Order: sequence, then C-alpha cells, then structure tokens
Amino acid sequence: MPVRLIFETHAITTDNEEGIATGWLPGELSEAGRGTARELGERRRDDGIAVIYVSDLARALETAWLAFEGASIPLVVDSRLRECNYGVFNGMPRERLDAERLAHLDEPWPGGESYREVVARTQALLDDVARQWDDSRVLWIGHSANRWALDHLLLGVDLAQSIAAPFDWQPGWEYELKP
Repeated sequence: MPVRLIFETHAITTDNEEGIATGWLPGELSEAGRGTARELGERRRDDGIAVIYVSDLARALETAWLAFEGASIPLVVDSRLRECNYGVFNGMPRERLDAERLAHLDEPWPGGESYREVVARTQALLDDVARQWDDSRVLWIGHSANRWALDHLLLGVDLAQSIAAPFDWQPGWEYELKP
C-alpha cells in the first residue's frame, strides 16, 4: 500500500518578513508565524497522521511544537529535511537568492550545497519513510527546497523549472509514495 505524504513548510519567520534567505541558520517564527503554526495543528491534528518528520532547524521545530503540542503523534527530527545550505551566503538578502538560485542547481553554494544535493537527501528520506510507514499518512515539516525536491522526485517536475518559479505557499501539498 502507498504512503500518503503530506508536506508543509515551516511557518512564517522574522527573516521571511525581512526578506532574508535563512538557509541553515536557525530562524525564528514571527508573531504571524506562530499563528499559522497553530492553524497547521488545527488542520492536521486529527488528519489520520501516523508520524511527523520535521527538519532540525529551529523554525521548523518551533512550527511542529506549536502545531502539535500535547498531541500523541510521534515526532521524528531529521536533518535531511533541512533547507538548501547556502554556505557562506546563509542569511543573504532574498533578492540575491532569487537572482542566483539557478546557478546552484548542480554547483554548490560556496561552502554549502547544490539543489541536486537536496534532492539526493530527500530521496534517502523518502526511501526510509516508504520502508517504515507503509499504508500510512506521514507529515513532513520542512522548507521550500524540500518541496521542490518532492515535486521533482514524485511528480516528475523539472528541478530547474521548480526552483526558478516563485514560491506560492498553500496549506500543504499531498503526495503518494508507491511501493
């Protein structure tokens, strides 16, 4: 039976509001973000989720804790759900990220990683989840690069096309992992 994967991005951060590309820096939720994290919990708490996987970056962890505080759903912290590592440019202005993103499809950011490397670590996590959570609903809380990787791996979307497009937030994306 397939794994039904729900992907949610972390809630809005102070960096998001200030136009900063946080990358592997921790980040923290803004007041609006804390509200959207609670809304995530309201949307998903009784959604039949068997397990929650969350990035180990502070903004994703804070999202998960606010959304699912007191819930009995197991929470697995996994560094493979991290945002792309922009290396020496973690914390750069968002405009720079948008202008240079395509140049790092295969070429790592200086001191960081490429988007293809994000795809590889996402594939490794997908493989583990498919083995461990057959016929279950699994929630991932991560970052924009993880969603692009999922679209590429599970829907066949061209990776360059995904990372070049504007990020349009929505309340979750659903995928199916077939055995």
